[in-house]
Amino acid sequence: MRLVVQRVKNAKVEVENKIVGQINQGYMVLVGVGPNDTEKEADYLVKKLINLRVFEDENSKMNLSIKDVKGELLLISQFTLYADCSGGNRPSFINAAKPDKANELYEYFCKKCAESVPVQKGVFGAHMEVTLQNSGPVTILLER
Repeated sequence: MRLVVQRVKNAKVEVENKIVGQINQGYMVLVGVGPNDTEKEADYLVKKLINLRVFEDENSKMNLSIKDVKGELLLISQFTLYADCSGGNRPSFINAAKPDKANELYEYFCKKCAESVPVQKGVFGAHMEVTLQNSGPVTILLER
C-alpha cells in the first residue's frame, strides 16, 4: 500500500459537483493498493498514519499526532499511485490492485482509521475533484 499524506487546514472532495467528503484540520490522504497488499499492510499503515507526529506543539516543533490535535482524515482511493512510467510517456497501471480487491482493502483501511479519528471518504472509482489547503506545506509518503 502507498499513502500520500498531506497535512491540511481543510479539504473536500466532490463527485458530480456534490461534496461527498469534507474535513477541517487533519490529513488528506491518497490511498493506493497494490496487488499483493493485505490487511497486514493496511494495519501497519493505519498505525503509522494515526501516530505520525507532524502537527506543531507549543514550541512550534512537529511533535503532535492527528489524535493529539483532534484532527480528521479525508481518505481518497488513488490507483495512479502505482503508475509505472518507465516504459514510455503513457503510464501503465498493471502494478495496481484490481478494483474489487483495491476497494475491499480501501474500505478496510477507512474502517480501521475511523476507530481512532473521524474519517470522511471519496467515492471509489469515481471521477473526483479534490480541493485542499495544505498546511506547511507538509507532504509525507508512507508505504508498506
